[in-house]
Amino acid sequence: MIILLLILLGILAGVIAGLFGLGGGVLFTPILFLLFTAQTLPDPATWAIATSLFCTFTASVSSSIQQRNQRNFYWKEGLTVGLLGSIGVYAGKRIVLSDVYTEEIFVAIFSVLLLFVAFLFYRRGKKKHVDETERERGGFLPFTATGSLGGFVASLAGVGGGVVMVPVMNLILKLKMAKAVSISSLAIVFISLSGWLQYSFFAGNPTGISDFRIGYVDFGTGLPLILGAFIGGFLGVWTGKKIPQRMLQLGFSVLIVIIVVLMVQSIL
Repeated sequence: MIILLLILLGILAGVIAGLFGLGGGVLFTPILFLLFTAQTLPDPATWAIATSLFCTFTASVSSSIQQRNQRNFYWKEGLTVGLLGSIGVYAGKRIVLSDVYTEEIFVAIFSVLLLFVAFLFYRRGKKKHVDETERERGGFLPFTATGSLGGFVASLAGVGGGVVMVPVMNLILKLKMAKAVSISSLAIVFISLSGWLQYSFFAGNPTGISDFRIGYVDFGTGLPLILGAFIGGFLGVWTGKKIPQRMLQLGFSVLIVIIVVLMVQSIL
């Protein structure tokens, strides 16, 4: 029964991701958190973060393959940001596994992150002109800071880190959006891989809701979610081409409010 529910939720997440062009972690994490909380699992936030990173890793590999096929691929920059992002993942994991990182703090951080994503999405939809003459500010040190920040956020919230890396590279480093998204997609492969491996093999042997698990990564819940997301993603992209932009913006804002309310209610 739970597997069927996860597939259906994965389809819903995939449709929404396809409609709004979002990374999977923004949707996987709240779904998993609400599920683990409903199952009265100890440390539901940690389980949601770790399992979501595994789901995000799978989705990011697919995204990077598509970027390479479209000849929009920057392996050197993506590798630099991704590998350095692993440092941020380790720092974030230390905080998550400490007694300081409570469910309330997790919900607060993730809710702020969701609202930040909503703002960026709305801002991007309203922007009519992009200055193509601005010079890029890339380089080892800027990419180091970008990757470290992305990895840190990834480990705290169970997302790939693209939600902060893309705006930093596009708005601060002045990279074109297509290039920033491509670099972020490849970087997320390494950041999310580092994240779920650290939560799997270096986090003890906690009790989960399925037998198919390692550490805090519950593959028994993650894999059905991924399957549904792949199915829903195609439907979402197809549907998104037929819906006006302003309706998508309104729908996304409503979705964010619903997710935030559900997550806050789960800890009350």
